[in-house]
Amino acid sequence: MLHYKVVLEGNILREHSIIYIEIERQIDFYYQMQQIEKHFELLLNMDGIMSARHQFELGHVHDISHKPFSFGGGILYLHTNQGVFSYKIQDNPSLFIDAFKTLKEKN
Repeated sequence: MLHYKVVLEGNILREHSIIYIEIERQIDFYYQMQQIEKHFELLLNMDGIMSARHQFELGHVHDISHKPFSFGGGILYLHTNQGVFSYKIQDNPSLFIDAFKTLKEKN
C-alpha cells in the first residue's frame, strides 16, 4: 500500500507527501517493554519540507537520499543546513525525491 499524496494545480506541483514511521518504546504496568509504531506525514510544498517535529525551508534542504533495506522499506535522509535528518519509510521515495528536485530547480 502506497502512502503518498500529490496535489496538482494545473500542471504545477503544489504538495507532495510520504508517510514515515517512528517507534516509541514504553514500559507498561508489568515492566514489559512495548513498542508503539506511529505514522507521520513528511510534507513537501513550495515553502519547504515539514515533519511532525521539524520544518525546513526549501532553500535549506541541500539534497534528499534514500537507503533501501533488503526486506523492504528504508531510510530517507534529508541533508539540510542544520544537519542530516533520517526518516524510516516503507514506500519507495523516488516520486517524493523527484518532486523535491523539480521544486528545487524552480526556486
